[in-house]
Amino acid sequence: MRSPLRYLAADDVVVAMPSVADRLDLAERTMTALVIDAELPPKIGVHPRPVGSFAHAMPASMRPVAASGADDDLLGIKWVTGFPDNRALGLPAIHAIVVLSDPATGEPRAILDGGPITAERTAAVSGVAIARFGPRAAATMGADDHPARATIIGAGVQGRSHLAILGYTLPGVALTIVDRHPERAEALAEIARATDGIGSAAATSGDDAASATKDADVVITAATFADPAHRQVMDRSWLGHDALVVPVDYATIVAASVARDAALFLVDDRGQFLANRDAGQFDDYPDPTATIGEAILAGTTRPPSGRVVVTHLGVGLADVLFADAIVRRAEELGLGTMLPR
Repeated sequence: MRSPLRYLAADDVVVAMPSVADRLDLAERTMTALVIDAELPPKIGVHPRPVGSFAHAMPASMRPVAASGADDDLLGIKWVTGFPDNRALGLPAIHAIVVLSDPATGEPRAILDGGPITAERTAAVSGVAIARFGPRAAATMGADDHPARATIIGAGVQGRSHLAILGYTLPGVALTIVDRHPERAEALAEIARATDGIGSAAATSGDDAASATKDADVVITAATFADPAHRQVMDRSWLGHDALVVPVDYATIVAASVARDAALFLVDDRGQFLANRDAGQFDDYPDPTATIGEAILAGTTRPPSGRVVVTHLGVGLADVLFADAIVRRAEELGLGTMLPR
């Protein structure tokens, strides 16, 4: 008899979510697997009628090779939709589900609400970038050095998911949060002040992105702008000479000139980035120096001087690796609803 199918609602996913340290390990495993273990196409997308909306299918397969140290094949897909106008309706802008299949038989194994996975795996990839390519002042500070300074642009779901990662990778970080809506920025700053590694006096809010980023060691852009006039507005004048810039927003606010002049320009997946550039999301951007995974495997370190730009658009393999870890934990805890086949 076939076993029932496990469904994990958002609350179940949150309870079974790996720790921050484990999320960073999963994110790094994803980045290196993209180089040596994985098969996945650039996102397959359609565009529903509301302006700025999208729906993406993100299949991924992982077949570990002996040198990678992983044991299990994985197979799955994420279906994700983005409808920016949902905020006016009181609904989330992003909806997603992840389906895991048995890699040996193809039989569906589990269905998970993909919202929390999308948020946490994205922030974890940013954390890998910060840990490996962030400012030296954050890693080894002398008596005259300042605490690491970070700015998040965008106080939505992605902004919030990056708080724990920043507190973990840059303990003692001084954080500024900027949003078009000052009340949203301050609400997220209040959450940041209660986040481990940030502290009650180290998070502030603002509404002027250019001034908030000028002295930041790490800049994370998580803005959602449907209006093309807001694309690529962050030029070099906004940024410090040695800043790490981590854009996680499609049709990003980070100007192409920032990537062109960077000492190091990395992306999560080259094929996906180039497909999006061809589609007009990254006009005038250069070819990447390498992928994050290639840089990790090559032992690439942060250049001694100059900005580093790490753009990551999200890959289905990250969702599948996170979902597998979450399902394993959910099985241990007895979480979820068992659906008959």
